[in-house]
Amino acid sequence: MISLLISASASFVLAILLTPVAIKQLRRRNIGQFIQEEVEGHSHKRGTPTMGGVVINVAVVIGYIVSHYRIFEFGEGFVIATRPFSYQGWLAVFALVGMGAIGFFDDYVKFARRDNRGLAKRWKFIGQLAVAGLFAWGAVAADVSTKLTLTRSSVGIELGPWLYGVLVLLMLTAAANAVNLTDGLDGLVAGSGSLVFGAYVLIGFWQFRNFDFYRVEGALDLGVFAAALVGAVLGFLWWNTAPARIMMGDTGSQALGGALAALALLTNTHLLLVLLGGLYVMVTMSVILQVFSFRVFGRRIFRMAPIHHHFELKGWPETTVIVRFWIMAGIAVALGVGVFYADFLSATNGGILP
Repeated sequence: MISLLISASASFVLAILLTPVAIKQLRRRNIGQFIQEEVEGHSHKRGTPTMGGVVINVAVVIGYIVSHYRIFEFGEGFVIATRPFSYQGWLAVFALVGMGAIGFFDDYVKFARRDNRGLAKRWKFIGQLAVAGLFAWGAVAADVSTKLTLTRSSVGIELGPWLYGVLVLLMLTAAANAVNLTDGLDGLVAGSGSLVFGAYVLIGFWQFRNFDFYRVEGALDLGVFAAALVGAVLGFLWWNTAPARIMMGDTGSQALGGALAALALLTNTHLLLVLLGGLYVMVTMSVILQVFSFRVFGRRIFRMAPIHHHFELKGWPETTVIVRFWIMAGIAVALGVGVFYADFLSATNGGILP
């Protein structure tokens, strides 16, 4: 429990202190946000410093590392103690940093071209494929379950190493792109992300406390990693809330999506992620439906996709859309955690292991 608190606290403090430094440096280098002309009411955001996701990545990694060291123990006083890192925790860090690096190059290309176009789709996919391939190799080497599961590996469909690799690619790319699509309003991803990652703090800690039931190696470390994410996005949200003084950019959104997929893969909650990340699923489906409807029927379902822009065009103030979407994210997270705990209760006769 102490490790969770240290991880969250350290990453929060780092994010809230480093973000204004990043704002100053990004402004000095004229690295600002490019706005699509069709997005009405967002012209005032043009030039807002972007690539703030670098701060999130740094805060998460440092918070995660710091949580493994102790200089004080209750009952013992000042001591120098360390807690071992887990292989699974480093895999999750790799997914965060790896997908964040792809987002960073995407943001840099936008800055270099001075428009909203980033990396070509093929290069972005190649980068995501490389990250996913290395992650899958590392997960199989660490003997992570290769079953497709909802809440636990004891109940699932065995995929084997190759199909598991395909699953990793699908989940990492889908989550990264889903979070990236959602990152269109000030604080929307940071606020909703704190809720989803908060759920994985609970899941990781619960799996650690009930290891004989879940058999998830490194569960506590995954919870610590999720806690670092919660602290980092909340610290960043302090500056990113409307009206935002900085944007996370693809550097942040793709990194957070990669971390989210990694947590689901390593805690054996692959299918549960669809519910926990319900907001991101909804946003992504709005884009898919919009494209399908226009190409097949020549008509648009929404005034604009992703769906949060549709509500803006209907006259909702940006802050209203953000808060209501946060509420929807919270409901989805509550349902997901409820399903996770209900499965535990039903399988253990009311929480008492047989």
